[in-house]
Amino acid sequence: MLTKKTYANGQKAHELEGTRLTYFFKNGKVKAEGDFDDDNMEGEWKFYRETGQLWQVSNFTKGKKNGFWVRYDRNGQLEYQEAFENDKRMK
Repeated sequence: MLTKKTYANGQKAHELEGTRLTYFFKNGKVKAEGDFDDDNMEGEWKFYRETGQLWQVSNFTKGKKNGFWVRYDRNGQLEYQEAFENDKRMK
């Protein structure tokens, strides 16, 4: 998951500080951020568009989808909200 160190332009692809992992776009803006523990996404993660706009808020437990996932459209309006438990979408 953390194999790519930098983009061709020299911009770092990710940064791990303690358990906080941040992924970057080629332009240096944040792509995604959240806790990373024992090689797994953990807790709340936020994902952004290349413009810097919030795109999605997701929750993980030991790398599996767990809890609410919320996605926003390009106008900042709620696109959808789903709940997951142990990597499976709840109805």
